[in-house]
Amino acid sequence: MSPADTKKYRLLSAHCDSERKLRLSELFSWFQEAAIRHTEALGMGREKTLDRGLLWIVTQWRADIARLPEYDEEVVLRSWPGRTMHVIFPRFFRLETSDGEPLVTASSLWALMDRDTRRAVFPEEAGVHIEGENGPDDPPLPSSPRLCPVTEHSACVVTPSVLDLNGHMNNTRYFDLAVDMLYPHYGKQTPRRIICEYHSEARLGDRLDLSLGAEGDICLIQGECGRRVFRMNITY
Repeated sequence: MSPADTKKYRLLSAHCDSERKLRLSELFSWFQEAAIRHTEALGMGREKTLDRGLLWIVTQWRADIARLPEYDEEVVLRSWPGRTMHVIFPRFFRLETSDGEPLVTASSLWALMDRDTRRAVFPEEAGVHIEGENGPDDPPLPSSPRLCPVTEHSACVVTPSVLDLNGHMNNTRYFDLAVDMLYPHYGKQTPRRIICEYHSEARLGDRLDLSLGAEGDICLIQGECGRRVFRMNITY
């Protein structure tokens, strides 16, 4: 089994929201960067992927939150790969305090996409291999979000500031959209679980039609632009 990637952070003001807690979009950015960093360390960096027109895309997330770290707190993020499933690369994360207090556990599913055709790539045909094993301490893999009755609608346009190296709206920015929609209802509350899946890309200039619903303590946020783009559950 590949050794885990480990990185220490001290929360800066730029990482935090108005409650001095780690922003959700920043949390998932840390996860994303850990995945990229460890993939490069395992010998599957940009020369094997990006420079050959292959893009890493995340298709699903799940995060279970005990609590979110706060401004100036020191934390440790660990990340490790699971066993590849055909065209899907699982990856797991654990965020803890420097004293070992568990904060967040998370899992994700990744795939390779051709930059030009925007179609999935078979890893064995591309020569991309990530050494990973499944273990008893792996967090649960993501599931599909639960549908809830929709009660609110909103919209936004994809601007240059939210685009990433893949030329589409970065996956972490959808959490900012979710927080904006949920804040009037849940304000300072910390989510307990987040499940998100991505169905298609949102590109520059796309109008993203957003909807919000809830059933019990589970909220549904989804976005479409003539096609479904993402669907997310946030549980409080």
